[in-house]
Amino acid sequence: MPEFVNFIGGRWVAPETGRTRPNVNPADTADVIGEFAESGGVDVESAVEAACAAQQGWHDLGPIRRAEYLREAWRLLDQRGEEFARAITREQGKLLSEARGEVQRSLAVLDFTTGEARRLNGVTTPAEEPRTWAFTFRRPIGVVGLITPWNFPLAIPMWKVAPALLAGCPAVFKPSPLTPLTAELLTQVFADAGLPPGVLNLVQGDRPVGEALVAHDAVAGISFTGSVPVGTAIQRAGAHRLLKTQLELGGKNAVVVLDDADLEVAVDAIVKGAFGQAGQRCSATSRVVADSRILDELVDRLAARVSAMRVGPGTDPASDICPVVNEDRLQACLAAVARAQDDGAKVVCGGNAAPDLPDGYYVEPTVLRDVPWDAEIAQEEVFGPVLSVIAADGFDDAMRIANSVRYGMSGTICTRDQSRIFAALDRFEAGMLHVNRPGVGAYAHLPHVGSKQSQHGPPECSPQVWDFYTEWRSACISY
Repeated sequence: MPEFVNFIGGRWVAPETGRTRPNVNPADTADVIGEFAESGGVDVESAVEAACAAQQGWHDLGPIRRAEYLREAWRLLDQRGEEFARAITREQGKLLSEARGEVQRSLAVLDFTTGEARRLNGVTTPAEEPRTWAFTFRRPIGVVGLITPWNFPLAIPMWKVAPALLAGCPAVFKPSPLTPLTAELLTQVFADAGLPPGVLNLVQGDRPVGEALVAHDAVAGISFTGSVPVGTAIQRAGAHRLLKTQLELGGKNAVVVLDDADLEVAVDAIVKGAFGQAGQRCSATSRVVADSRILDELVDRLAARVSAMRVGPGTDPASDICPVVNEDRLQACLAAVARAQDDGAKVVCGGNAAPDLPDGYYVEPTVLRDVPWDAEIAQEEVFGPVLSVIAADGFDDAMRIANSVRYGMSGTICTRDQSRIFAALDRFEAGMLHVNRPGVGAYAHLPHVGSKQSQHGPPECSPQVWDFYTEWRSACISY
């Protein structure tokens, strides 16, 4: 059984704990990928020390020189793209086509970030006194901790690692223990790109690693993607020292379908948004809020499309839906469907573990109707292939229901009415908005951002990301 270790100070080193944990393929639990480091606080201390030692030299290079390392990393990632895609599918479970798409998204993020090297600028401004220059500039905040989830094991680390490094912030990278292989491959890409020792450090492990990172006084900022409870715990733990945080948290995203919508367009948007990657995305569609006048026809069309979808391994080209990531996620999906039925919802299709796939974590794609707008399943994340259909009495009621949750990651409307399109864009309480298209994600140069409890701190991707990794300075020079 291969064993995988940490990367600290430019060297691959075993964890001080001496412990490892197995990494299992969710499509075939007999396939154990390897044993990965189960690190602790001592490993974090070593990684932070290495990052601190590298900080001044990395800062002094400046962004244009730092971008040269990112450009070489882009070349290596592009060259190794298929290796990454197959690793993602093997340890996370998503369809190989989805994994290849994630590689392309990561390349786009890295390409965009590299191009920002010549735009990390400030402004010159008039001074109040004569013979005086006044101007502003950005400075890196220092060592950062990057804590990433399992659902996008390459793209989300990339949109943290790349801007951190370009900004001049040495990083300690803690990936999810469910997807450690992709994190190792990504770290190797940057090592092979010639990154100086200590600029990027990888510490594998679970909660103790994250807690040690958040608690370390030399860590200037934490960028975290994950659940609301963990995000708020990070915020509380760092509050006493005013730790800078960037928290991208949960979502309970709605597609509003109005009575004039093209239902084929709507169904296509809903299915791609709800069941891509088995619904395991913070921006996944988990609610359809449909005008009651077209609800029955919409549900019939959805049922026909979803019932025909094939659940299977991500490596099988015939698969439409991949497994969920582990047993806990499988049981959470089934339990959520059972509680929804107790609240009055009716199962239109799915609702069970896939009966003919016993060796992995497979959930049938599920559509529920007659879901009360305030039921638990309409308010809380399921993070699986489970879609709730909720009836609305016209546009105003649909917008009220769409905004009735504590989250605000993504919002979508399907309609032909331009007036209601722009009214919806104005009224959605969500960060990423879509019209007549799947409501997931954003381009590499647009902010990946939520509102309400979906987001705290500056957005990711986009030029706005520099508001996390850098801080402003203003200067006045008399001459």
